[in-house]
Amino acid sequence: MTITIISFLVVTGFVGLISWYQTKNDDLSSSKGYFLAGRGLNAIVIGCSMVLSSLSTEQLIGVNANSYAGNFSIIAWTVPTVIPLCFLALYLLPKYIRNGYTTIPEFFESRFDRQTRLIMSGLFLVFYLFIVIPTALYTGAIAFNKIFNLESAFGLSYGAAITYTVIAIAIVGAIYAIFGGLKAVAVSDTWNAVILVIGALLVPIFGLIHLGNGSFSEGLHIITTTHVEKFNAIGSETDAVPWPTIFTGIMLVHFFYWTTNQAIVQRALGAKDLASGQKGILVAALFLLLMPLILNLPGLLSFHILGEGLKPIDASYPELVNRTFPTVLQGFFIAALFGAILSTFNSFLNSAATIYCKDLLPSISKRKFTDEELILYAKKVSTVMAIVTMIFAPLLMFGTDGIFLLTKRFAGFVNIPIVALFAIGLFNKTVSGLAARIALFTHIVLYFCIVWVFDVKINFVYVMAALFVFDVVLMLVLGIFLKRTPYEENKINHADINLTNWKYAPLAVCSLILGLLSLYALLSPIGLASENGNPKLIMGIYAVLQVIILIFFALRKNKQA
Repeated sequence: MTITIISFLVVTGFVGLISWYQTKNDDLSSSKGYFLAGRGLNAIVIGCSMVLSSLSTEQLIGVNANSYAGNFSIIAWTVPTVIPLCFLALYLLPKYIRNGYTTIPEFFESRFDRQTRLIMSGLFLVFYLFIVIPTALYTGAIAFNKIFNLESAFGLSYGAAITYTVIAIAIVGAIYAIFGGLKAVAVSDTWNAVILVIGALLVPIFGLIHLGNGSFSEGLHIITTTHVEKFNAIGSETDAVPWPTIFTGIMLVHFFYWTTNQAIVQRALGAKDLASGQKGILVAALFLLLMPLILNLPGLLSFHILGEGLKPIDASYPELVNRTFPTVLQGFFIAALFGAILSTFNSFLNSAATIYCKDLLPSISKRKFTDEELILYAKKVSTVMAIVTMIFAPLLMFGTDGIFLLTKRFAGFVNIPIVALFAIGLFNKTVSGLAARIALFTHIVLYFCIVWVFDVKINFVYVMAALFVFDVVLMLVLGIFLKRTPYEENKINHADINLTNWKYAPLAVCSLILGLLSLYALLSPIGLASENGNPKLIMGIYAVLQVIILIFFALRKNKQA
């Protein structure tokens, strides 16, 4: 245990020290410097920060838990995010940067009106403070409690151990977000991403070695020849994620999270130029395409090593680490896990403060703040928000046997109406802000009644998809009577940075979409999920199609030249 604690402190201290060194001379006295990192982030920092902001113990524990209990159908909540990220890179990011947005709700004011912007800002804050941040803190506390065995070590009850761990994580994370701004968050994310990828990849490696009684190849042979049905990502109606939900509610949630979510998009808004932002987004998409290696494979290994019937299922991932990881490396892994927790916490805390100070504060107070006063106010607000999430996070222990899907269920109050308003805002020019607000409040009431009051026995993802269609139709109908003057798109570059597109973006997008389709084919009965599957054939077809794509774009480039 002593070695574990020392190695954990060394790795965590290294990330903190190097993050401080790389940002110590940054100008945090201006609003742009604090909230958008001075618009100076490069592609690697953007990509790593986007991935790590979304990848926390909620995914490491929650997604693996569902893979332990079921099959790989749960990848529908992670891998298909490639599609909205490609849409963000090619279509939305140029609009965001050209308009000089600091927060996404600014779009709702320019398209609808200020009241709509304020309501959407409030929804984002509810989503961050009562769903995303508490979940990251709680699942992180579960992992730390299981690995360090805090209950026995300090003679604490389970509830006390979780509560104290939540407070400790929140305090450290708040220091990054409050005193360093977006640049410190993004730089620490980059280093933590490297450590997390290494640490998370070691989990299945050591798991396979343990399963094979010391032989990696034997472990690989066992999982690819026994219980192969668990590889199946094409979920049935009895699985955690039935396959039709991918094309309905889940894809809508992905578009919300990856194209309109302040905490994610804010990194790309801080890009030094449009090309860097696009490259960073597509780097994040590539990372997410490889997520089954760290978000699903360990769950499958838990099933083989720990056996079925583990309760709660959220304990499967920490238990696997405890069982298979060498003691000398456990500190490194815990530091990687700690980095992921901190990243989600400080990223969303920073974004929540940004939304409050840039969107809500000007309406609450008529006073005009200088940049220095605004930044000081942001730090005070961040402190209050951190305390709120510390209080709320431990309460999650009383309401879950699968934290990942529970949080997705509650998020339906927020994410679907935001996507609906965004879709109308992009593709319709005359629906008014009043029509949008009526549809928004109607959605909240209907979703609550369908999912909780009447307890309709339909997968909540289908409910979200149906309500999205309802929201859009209602706004269009109301828009017949509640019109605004046609919205005109801004053509001026308010960000004052280079808006030239990355020349390889279309090639990268085509390659990523091909990779997504090939991955689903591989994780299906025609690939790994059946004894009659042929995964080698699928990989061969993927390689041939990838070469064709490269040749096509090369010929196209020569023709244009």
